[in-house]
Amino acid sequence: MVDDDPGVIRVVKASLQLEGFRVTGVADGFGALDLVRDEPPALVVLDVMMPGMGGFEVCQQIRGFSDIPIVMLTAMGGENDIVHGLNLGADDYVAKPFNPGELAARVKAVLRRARRPAEEGPPAFCVGGLVVDVSQNLVTMAGKEISLPRTECRLLCVLARHAGRVMTYEHLLTEVWGDEYTRFDIRVLEAAVSRLRGKLAQGGGAHHYIVSQKGIGYFFNPRPPEPAEPGLGWPVPRQAA
Repeated sequence: MVDDDPGVIRVVKASLQLEGFRVTGVADGFGALDLVRDEPPALVVLDVMMPGMGGFEVCQQIRGFSDIPIVMLTAMGGENDIVHGLNLGADDYVAKPFNPGELAARVKAVLRRARRPAEEGPPAFCVGGLVVDVSQNLVTMAGKEISLPRTECRLLCVLARHAGRVMTYEHLLTEVWGDEYTRFDIRVLEAAVSRLRGKLAQGGGAHHYIVSQKGIGYFFNPRPPEPAEPGLGWPVPRQAA
């Protein structure tokens, strides 16, 4: 637990210890980085607004050497701030003032997702120029490896295995993040999709692989985009049940 407010650390410690967790409190970002490097915990709860080194910078630096789960605890609850944290690699966020029970539930959900074994299905599959090896958590685009954290890899697998079918926001949130997540958490999903699109593009794939169906969800399109007739746009795929 990283926060410069000792009172917040006490509250978080008490609520998580009731759930069976052992909690170590750290008062600043520099101490957090040292701890994660030397004695990696199972998960980091990270405050955003701290003197010296803020939570966004800490998150970014951790992601440079570790995919350890990170939950942001932030009074900066604006949409842009939340999306910024998620785009830096945070797994989830909880806004201050927070309910200790909600924070504990989110921590358990993030840990459960991190420890979840690969879903059933073929160990590897190919869609267009994209190859996903589920057993090795390995993704390649045109032979070039793309580094993805577990959550983004799972999201890609769910979309690619249902190529051509619209996956609703609710279905993706439940399937990838867990039952605790609802349509109100759509920013988590949108940030993950944005990161996926960017990484696929860097690997040589165009953004057309993950297509938005406005107001409904996303679908995976394995075909290169074709020029659409004026006013038609993307064909409407089947919607997942």
